[in-house]
Amino acid sequence: MATINVILPKMGESITDATILTWVKQVGDTIELDETIVEIATDKVDSEVPSPAAGVISEIRCNEGDVVPVGDVIAVITTEGGEETTSSPETTQEVSEPQEVVEVAPIAVAEAPVTSNGQAHTSDRFYSPLVRSMAKKESISLSELDTLAGSGQNNRFTKSDMLAYIENRGTAPAPQAQAAPQQKVAVAAASQAAPSSDINLNQYTSSTDGNVEIIQMDRMRKLIADHMVASKRISPHVTSFVEADMTPIFEWREKNKAAFLDKYGVKVTFMPIIMEAITKAIGDFPMINVSVDGDKIIKKHDVNIGMATALPNNNLIVPVIKNADALNLVGLAKAVGDLANRARNNKLKPTDIQDGTFTLTNVGSFGNLSGVPIINQPQVAIMSVGAIIKKPGVVETEFGDLIAVRRKMMISLSYDHRVVDGYLGGSFLRRVADYLEGFDTSRPI
Repeated sequence: MATINVILPKMGESITDATILTWVKQVGDTIELDETIVEIATDKVDSEVPSPAAGVISEIRCNEGDVVPVGDVIAVITTEGGEETTSSPETTQEVSEPQEVVEVAPIAVAEAPVTSNGQAHTSDRFYSPLVRSMAKKESISLSELDTLAGSGQNNRFTKSDMLAYIENRGTAPAPQAQAAPQQKVAVAAASQAAPSSDINLNQYTSSTDGNVEIIQMDRMRKLIADHMVASKRISPHVTSFVEADMTPIFEWREKNKAAFLDKYGVKVTFMPIIMEAITKAIGDFPMINVSVDGDKIIKKHDVNIGMATALPNNNLIVPVIKNADALNLVGLAKAVGDLANRARNNKLKPTDIQDGTFTLTNVGSFGNLSGVPIINQPQVAIMSVGAIIKKPGVVETEFGDLIAVRRKMMISLSYDHRVVDGYLGGSFLRRVADYLEGFDTSRPI
């Protein structure tokens, strides 16, 4: 007999721990390879951990509700064989000695919301840290949550349930408790003593004071903020712009979108078409698809395109299309639609947000003409596309130059000047526009 230690797998560059939600298997249960052993949650996604081997669950080392660091042993599986190993869905390695049981600290949850009489309410029902944080922000008490049905396993109340409840809540949230006078004075003094950018708002709880409302960031927003600040500190940003004539693509899409949907069951938007152009341009300029490690340049052979996606709670996530250069337009359209839908419904897996090598963001979806995006570390470039609008343009014809109504789109590229100079960044950006403008309108669907 042999034992395999199941470890909590890596779930993204900024994710260091996860909450154990539900043990799908218990001690003594038989489990097959890749069968779900436990459900976990982070502030970004809920996910499942598959079993790295077939066998019997001989030990479970953490409880539901525990917060476990990435890399810790969470369970032990007994299998046929002769050596003890430590396994995860990503790696399997031999160890010379049995692994020690890891003691996991109790879950660090948000402060329990209070009831109308000011008394803290406790609940036997499990709520993830993210749900508790959202409840606190919206002044929803645990007693109120306890009355709501959840869509998760064992009636668990999920982030999606919370978002739906907030949107459809019939009554206004209970008013926030007024900040103590000392707190108001501290806020006022801080605002007068230094520019607002220097005030550490995270030290104050959510409160309203006159015409000023101070809102505590949720953990996901803090992670985004830290990631963006780190990127500006790490990479000297340069941004270039180009305008692409999207008229041929616009007309082709209008002509074929109904047939495309009927044939493939997915809408063809502009995003997969733009991604197709990006993957071709990366093939021409592979040094845009790199990362930096000290004084070393790491050239990536996989072309994994991240697509910045806005979530219903106004946060941002970047699911990744793996090996996008190996997909045709149909494959890209299906991947874009699938990831966007699962992102908005909190159904992404940890692997869906890993290993991106280049990022695309669509500010045109908000009606913006252009944007200057911040590089998604450790990548070295990010592209932004704006709204497609009608503009007068010069068209070359056999009768000479004419002015006609064209559909134009601004494209910007922010790149890391440590390794991407103006020639490379500008040439890559221009090549993407060339591929878009040279789109074959006779291509079949």
